[in-house]
Amino acid sequence: MELAAIATAAVPGLAPTGVASLPDDGNDFDSVLIVDAAKNRWRVRSPRHEEASMRLESELAALRAFSAGIRASLPFQLPSVAGTVRQGPLRTFVYNHLPGKQFSLEDLVSQGSRCARDLGAVMAAIHSMPASAIDRADLPSYTAEQVRQRRLNELDAAATTGMIPSRLLRRWEHALEDVALWRFNATVIHGDLHEDQLLVQDAKVVAVTGWTDLQVGDPADDFAWLAAVHEQSFAEAAFESYVAVRGDRADPHIMRRAALAAEFALAQWLVKAIAGGDAERIAEAKVMLEELDHDIAEYGGQPISVVEPPRAARPEPANAPPEPLPSAERVTVTGIETADAAASDSATFDDGPAANPAEPETSAIRILPSPVSAAPAPPASPPVPAAAPVQPASVPVASREPVPGPVAATGPGASAPVAANSDGPKAPVAADPSDRKDGKEDGRKEHPDRDAAGTDTEDVPASGGPAAEPETSAIPIQKLKKQ
Repeated sequence: MELAAIATAAVPGLAPTGVASLPDDGNDFDSVLIVDAAKNRWRVRSPRHEEASMRLESELAALRAFSAGIRASLPFQLPSVAGTVRQGPLRTFVYNHLPGKQFSLEDLVSQGSRCARDLGAVMAAIHSMPASAIDRADLPSYTAEQVRQRRLNELDAAATTGMIPSRLLRRWEHALEDVALWRFNATVIHGDLHEDQLLVQDAKVVAVTGWTDLQVGDPADDFAWLAAVHEQSFAEAAFESYVAVRGDRADPHIMRRAALAAEFALAQWLVKAIAGGDAERIAEAKVMLEELDHDIAEYGGQPISVVEPPRAARPEPANAPPEPLPSAERVTVTGIETADAAASDSATFDDGPAANPAEPETSAIRILPSPVSAAPAPPASPPVPAAAPVQPASVPVASREPVPGPVAATGPGASAPVAANSDGPKAPVAADPSDRKDGKEDGRKEHPDRDAAGTDTEDVPASGGPAAEPETSAIPIQKLKKQ
């Protein structure tokens, strides 16, 4: 009744005979329907705070920007302001009555595919309006990149509350960083489109109200409310009708960004509730965010990115054996040891030029011959070859059989002797004469050295014996032991 009295001050000659409440955003507006003596209907909207009042002022500017030509081109009716009245810093608006009836989202879906197709055509008509109307009304206008950056700033503000589940933060951040998702052409949008702003008659949208957020921005924002529809076939039918009207101008990723906007609206609501200090709304927003996080964890949620986020790696059991290194990456081979590398049992080569700088790079695997054991050289001076053994006259030298196994070689570049067996190279065996104990050397019984033919030989001291033989490329033989 108070709003009815205010309406009489806003519209001269108005004589209310009946009043009824209207659904609206109860946190921002008080709304009623008034019937006068002539059976005409009027809608009254009164803001509850200054921010809501500013939204009504923006709607007034938007409605005045709609020229007669624009109104005639639209397949639905627009409201018009019959009068206003100011109460301190707030101003109440009275609108002319529009035909149609408001439906809940469930009842709207029950209207069927016919209503969905008409709804898609209505949204396509809104997005096809000339942006010049927004410019004349001095209303906001955002590019695709500016829309994305505003969302990122809002995400940062929501993250600082510490009340957003981490899974949701990662999901939204990935979508906002998906560049392909944000390549769209900004259009004129309603900005606050949902079921309460639609007046329906015979499954057809006959009027659209609530133009407080008219702007140039992301067309997906007008589809966000459809993301909450349980019957996705209704939303799909509306989008197909939208594409049929818009043609190539329709963005194929609208429904993905619409799902993101629907989810992110909970975070925006939480931030707004915290700013207003409303403990009840804060608690309700937290519960809804937790439910959304649980549903996404269990069912995956609607796709909101063109490039899907990477899946979290499954933790491996603590006792899991390490994965073997592929044989194509590393090859272990053995080769001839040098004096500097005599202590190594085997050499491991990596593929690449650093494996053997002396050889040219090839893609083949280098295979070296088996290692050769060599006896150490005395550190003082080069060894003096032993005197040639006396051979029986009846046995020609050429008939001697080759000595099996490794040959003991001496010389400046020879390495320590290596015990050879079927298991591969082993640690070097010491050949120092001082290690001999009880007439035994390396666990062998003491006996004169014998050559390959079994003839006894003796070592010649370095200080005596015949003159040293001239140097040759052959390896001087100091001892030949039958193995």
